[in-house]
Amino acid sequence: MTAAPRPLTAAVIYGLVLSVLMVCAPHAEHLPLWLSALSGMALLWRALIARRNLALPPRWLLLGITLGGIAGLLIVYHTLFGQEAGVALLIMLTALKLLEMRTARDATLVIYLSSFIIITNFFYSQTILTTLYMLATLLVIATTWLHLQSARLTLRPRLRIAALLLAQSIPLMLVLFVLFPRVQGPLWGMPHDDLARTGLTDSMSPGSISRLSLSDDIAFRVTFKDVPPPRERMYWRGPVLSAYDGQTWTVGKAQTGRPPQLDQLSGDVDYSVMLEPHYKNWLFALEMPVHVSIPARMAYDFELLQREPVSSREQYDVRSALNYRANADEDPFQLRYALQLPPGLDPRARLLAQGWRKQYGSDETIMQAALRYFNQQGFVYTLEPPALGGNAVDDFLFNSRQGFCEHYAGAFVFLMRAAGIPARVVTGYQGGEFNALGNYFIVRQSDAHAWAEVWLQGRGWVRVDPTAAVSPARIRNGLAAAIPNSAALPLMERTSSAWLLRVRFNLDLIAYQWNLWVLGYDSMKQMALLSRLGMADVTWRKLALYMVGILGSLVGLFAALMLRRLYPRNADQAQRLFLQFCRKLEKAGVVRADHEGPGDFAARAAAALPQHAAAVRDITARYVALRYGETHPPGALDALRRSIAAFKL
Repeated sequence: MTAAPRPLTAAVIYGLVLSVLMVCAPHAEHLPLWLSALSGMALLWRALIARRNLALPPRWLLLGITLGGIAGLLIVYHTLFGQEAGVALLIMLTALKLLEMRTARDATLVIYLSSFIIITNFFYSQTILTTLYMLATLLVIATTWLHLQSARLTLRPRLRIAALLLAQSIPLMLVLFVLFPRVQGPLWGMPHDDLARTGLTDSMSPGSISRLSLSDDIAFRVTFKDVPPPRERMYWRGPVLSAYDGQTWTVGKAQTGRPPQLDQLSGDVDYSVMLEPHYKNWLFALEMPVHVSIPARMAYDFELLQREPVSSREQYDVRSALNYRANADEDPFQLRYALQLPPGLDPRARLLAQGWRKQYGSDETIMQAALRYFNQQGFVYTLEPPALGGNAVDDFLFNSRQGFCEHYAGAFVFLMRAAGIPARVVTGYQGGEFNALGNYFIVRQSDAHAWAEVWLQGRGWVRVDPTAAVSPARIRNGLAAAIPNSAALPLMERTSSAWLLRVRFNLDLIAYQWNLWVLGYDSMKQMALLSRLGMADVTWRKLALYMVGILGSLVGLFAALMLRRLYPRNADQAQRLFLQFCRKLEKAGVVRADHEGPGDFAARAAAALPQHAAAVRDITARYVALRYGETHPPGALDALRRSIAAFKL
């Protein structure tokens, strides 16, 4: 006859509810609102059932809620598989599982599910704070599991044992981290869905980059090998936009099969980039990159592209030439493509550009005339320009005259094309914030920028930044210095508090080192570390043997330490001190017999060592009083310890 399942106590249920809440709470940011509400209601409902000793909901109701939730997930994600849909389904089922949980077996299943959901949090964030939060969550789960196993333990012993179990796992974790063969790319980068991420896209329309400039998120960090270039020369090249439909600039198509031709003139600079995932194929580098340490190709318009989207943090070394000649012998088909404009739009801008062509003639003079126009006609650099009409360029150039970098870059390229000069828009980032604590630059989404590129005979593609003609402070000192009303910017972009900036830089330095040495610990870093440890030529088979051997040794050591608790140990401090005293007498040839009591042994030792007789009797009397006396005066044990320490033969 089998025993009835052990019922769950209210304390265990509360612990399980807290565990599920802690592992699921970070997902609320990217889950549908209705799913977060459903999961929260399930947790609250289960806690009320335990508190008021109510009946569990009927199975038909749970089945209906589950099927309704699955239908909602199918509507939102169109599938139940993949990262986003799979995580959402797992969270929903775990929360609803609490509402049918009756036995310890059910509770154990919830604990296992909670431990698994912890891993899914690292799909979205791998920061130090996330790691610490997950460790705290794991401590709560382990404490709840211990309560499930033994209800006699109070909260403090359960917490202590759970913390000890986690501490014992740290050496094993470190061995696995250092020696386990590295996969190509961080584990948390695969598999992935095409998630929306803050960053540049392959199109630009009025307002797209100004909205991006409100974000304080980090795009990448840069460490220069030597002296960095001045800020006004830090143009981090990204997507190049050549096609225009009257409202939006988009990435064009190559009109030539020629590879890009870059003549390096001077100004080499070497640096390392740690790029945050942005789920696009392009890499960012100073104009113009001549060498990159990872597999990448240079597109016809000098975009630096990877084969696969950057779905995980990427680190690479780059050499760039600050002075260059780009495609001085450009393909005529490509030049004609860089002159195309949508027919019938923006007639006033066309007339202005054609007038410059008649008045000045040379391309460089026309380019300078356009820059003077921006500089002298009362244009304003602002994050909040008014909306533009159907003829967006005309409306901007002759009516509003207020815009952000995308307005100036787009209008400038339109004017150049209307004047017969091949031109295109380049997007990327400009400048960066220097962190002196770590000697590296932080490039944020708020540094997003757009500029222009024109093709000049004999010089090739030349960078022209019309924003610099309107707001030079934007290029020299950053966005906050160029915006009169910076209230819309992130707090740390507009603060002048020295201590706040120090805190910010210290926190970012910690995050940078975490990204570099923990999240960025790839196969190359592993081989470099093993080489420093004298294992340069180790094969993967030997590495696996080392790993298994070290893990086995650690497990054996932990087992031995735990088995020591099975053997009786003398916890009497007075007796331990007296045995220490007996060992001192053994050195003088006075050995205590197993049957000999302390008094008889003291008498024999005093007779054998008359010069120490008084000390022997005093120490023995103190021991007997502590060991067998009914009362122990304060400090008696310390007095015995000092007497034995002072006893010399």
